[in-house]
Amino acid sequence: MSKRTPLESAPGRTIYLHHYAADNPDKVVIMAPAMAVPHSYYADFCAWLATQGFHVIGFDYYGIGLAQEQSLRHFDSSVTEWATLDAQAVLDQCLQDFPKLPVVWFAHSIGGQLFGMLQHTEQVERMVTVATGTGYWRDMQPGLKYKSWFLWRAIVPWLLPVVGYFPGARLGIVGNVPKSAMAQWRRWCLNSDYLVGAENLYQSYAQVETPIISVAFSDDEMLTYRNIDSMHNFYKNAPQRRLRFAPEDFDLDSIGHFAIFRPRYQKLWAELLLPQLSAERPKEPANPGVE
Repeated sequence: MSKRTPLESAPGRTIYLHHYAADNPDKVVIMAPAMAVPHSYYADFCAWLATQGFHVIGFDYYGIGLAQEQSLRHFDSSVTEWATLDAQAVLDQCLQDFPKLPVVWFAHSIGGQLFGMLQHTEQVERMVTVATGTGYWRDMQPGLKYKSWFLWRAIVPWLLPVVGYFPGARLGIVGNVPKSAMAQWRRWCLNSDYLVGAENLYQSYAQVETPIISVAFSDDEMLTYRNIDSMHNFYKNAPQRRLRFAPEDFDLDSIGHFAIFRPRYQKLWAELLLPQLSAERPKEPANPGVE
């Protein structure tokens, strides 16, 4: 069972932390969510991790999940603010509350994209990314590539001013996203170097030296391995290990971009995700290779 506490990530900006306590934990794991995915989606996984000896902290970006205190028409946030305000506040609070325990940044999708915008990453023991890659439209899966182009070129530019936010839940696309976050994400996805190129953050990402273990799946319905490698290549001075798996490796029909965090995939939690929290950290930043 989790304990929920509010955290002010900036004046007037409240997000919520979800603590899953373990007796005598070995490490603290911060569960960094994907774009527009509420923490509740990861709750079962976080609770299970706590039974394995980790203190787990989950959170919602401002405007997502419990952080959405009113209609998205009445407040706003950029993706950059999700990183530099919300994610940063979570990391800082964790480092303050658990100064003697190693901290793991466990990132799903955009949760791993934003890590290069954070301060104090040198105090993070490792980052584990799951299905993290760029959103550059040309590198997306073939079935999604031109749908993405149409979304960014035709739908988003006129819909945001009319509605005041992106009503993804009604459209069956991503989820509800604040206006500025969606406009910024659009700009990133139309740039071949994604957020790093759009915001000129090459140096910031190159400065990250936190070891990274990347987990990716062959049947990801959104990302190709090119997206995934491109994003991780921006962390060029971070020692890395890149792991790639297919559903048949685990006698499964599918895994995709999201499914691994669903309770029916608990077998994979034990066989695949848990070992990445205690595996030897990669040591070489150059030519990380793929396993």
